[in-house]
Amino acid sequence: MQLSKGTTVTPICAKSARSYSLISKSRVIFLSHNRCFGCVMEETPSLIIRNGTVIDGSGNQRYEADIEITGSKITHIGESHKKGKSEIDASNRIVTPGFVDIHTHYDAQVTWASQITPSSCNGVTTVLMGNCGVGFAPVKPDQHEMLISLMEGVEDIPEVVLSEGLPWTWETFSDYLNTLDKRRFDVDVATQVPHAALRVYVMGKRGADREPASADDRARMAELAAEGVKAGAFGFSTSRLLQHRTAEGEPIPSYGAAEEELQEIAKAISKIGRGWLQVVADFGESQETEFSMLKRLVETSGLPLTLTLLQRDSWPNEWSELLKKIEAANSEGHLITGQIRGRPTSTLLGFELSENPFLGCPSWSEIADLDIASKFKALSDPTFKQRLINEPGGTKEQIARYRDWDKIFLLGDPPQYEPVPESSIASMAKKQNISPANVAFNLMMENEGKTILYHPMSNYSSGDMSCVYDMLQHPNTLMGLGDGGAHVGIMCDATDMTHALTHWTRDRTRGDLLPLEDIITRMTYSNARAMGLLDRGLIQTGYKADINIINYDELQLHAPKIHYDLPAGGKRLIQEATGYDHTILSGLPVWVGGQPTGQLPGKLLRSH
Repeated sequence: MQLSKGTTVTPICAKSARSYSLISKSRVIFLSHNRCFGCVMEETPSLIIRNGTVIDGSGNQRYEADIEITGSKITHIGESHKKGKSEIDASNRIVTPGFVDIHTHYDAQVTWASQITPSSCNGVTTVLMGNCGVGFAPVKPDQHEMLISLMEGVEDIPEVVLSEGLPWTWETFSDYLNTLDKRRFDVDVATQVPHAALRVYVMGKRGADREPASADDRARMAELAAEGVKAGAFGFSTSRLLQHRTAEGEPIPSYGAAEEELQEIAKAISKIGRGWLQVVADFGESQETEFSMLKRLVETSGLPLTLTLLQRDSWPNEWSELLKKIEAANSEGHLITGQIRGRPTSTLLGFELSENPFLGCPSWSEIADLDIASKFKALSDPTFKQRLINEPGGTKEQIARYRDWDKIFLLGDPPQYEPVPESSIASMAKKQNISPANVAFNLMMENEGKTILYHPMSNYSSGDMSCVYDMLQHPNTLMGLGDGGAHVGIMCDATDMTHALTHWTRDRTRGDLLPLEDIITRMTYSNARAMGLLDRGLIQTGYKADINIINYDELQLHAPKIHYDLPAGGKRLIQEATGYDHTILSGLPVWVGGQPTGQLPGKLLRSH
């Protein structure tokens, strides 16, 4: 390189002779190479992480290095000869970027809580909310109950929790963002404009009843969606899933929305020059028609699109068929990704949880509203037990959901998400020569009625996670669908990222493992880039100092437990992990040794 007069070349550090800083009177230019990068020589690092094994999120091989952090940024990687204001010895630890969770439902929780658990206590430093077309903005004052019913039905967040907790200090989507802007968290939070809320806001009851949108309706929805992205939303989400219903059992307002409605919204957003489309849809027999419509949205708008991709028992090959279509679309230059989960979608069953195998039994209604101690006392009565386990299991749907004994297992502690068929409730009942209902009852009575059963509802058609193994290796998939903040009494899949680290790279016994570097990349760099965040997801100089220091050998998920810490005393499942020594957000430790530090550097992210 030709240097101008008066410019000096100074080595950044002694360890890497290939890294230099070009310092002139008017500017500093950093030329970075290898693992040592430009550092701010004059400033004392606020934090130095020493002797860690860095898995930087790029997919490259791990290496040992020190990491200097100044303020909220990584300022040097390599051997550090400085003394930081604070230092962490990361010997025998892996050091990774903070995890980026692209599929959560913390839209309500962020309005009353600062600790965004269970994500933040599992290494997540950035969350994207507003998925599946549901959220709480925009909203008119007389529509609060309608959106609460929607979130209660679709995402299993109790009405009393939302009614008690939501402050409703907003109407427009921009107002909602301004409310969040005033709050601080232990993660950074990002949003999307939800289609169902938008439809109700513009069309009122007509929107909730899924009536066709008029030309004026479509124009107004498109205008408001674009305004939401201008204000800072990272995209637009919609649900076309019949399973998504309100608390009253009605399909979600966006279900069956016409293509022209979606086209106008997508085109309006595309003019902003940023954002993506997030979609969950029914495919099945209409796979060709539905996917073609989604592909046209991408073709005409130029926006990226991500869609939920799961293996369903009713159509076990659907996911692979869709992946072929996604791959073909990408080969034509259209950016479409399948959003996958690293384990099955599961329903957890237990006497303290929202669902259990006896939910449809008449005798259960006698104790359903009791606290767990009172339930345990009633269930300990042998006469009541015999009456309960001999009653029918309820409706056909309830039996399929709660009594599929061949695919219901003891979750265990540590939890097992890929159990062998021989450990099912049905197999145990056969060995013990008693009914499956009796086995399930006995297991759930352990630990004073708090033991949990596990029912994989997707990604387990073959009795193992072989389909997930294939999904995790496909270049057109993103790891998401943890649903943090939702389904609070029946699942805790927000911990999927911790599970992926342990199961897929270390503990799996029923098939091949995957490289640790690949899994880290999926949970960091890949997700950050997909949603347009260019300042995180890598351990590299100039990047945001969102970092996990992990005792990989000891990393372990524990069984989820019910906590009664939601507004109005509402309950939710929290699943903690051992092995996260430090989770650092914007240069500040927010979780240390499994405990919150009280520091809250997290904030609302805006897409501009």
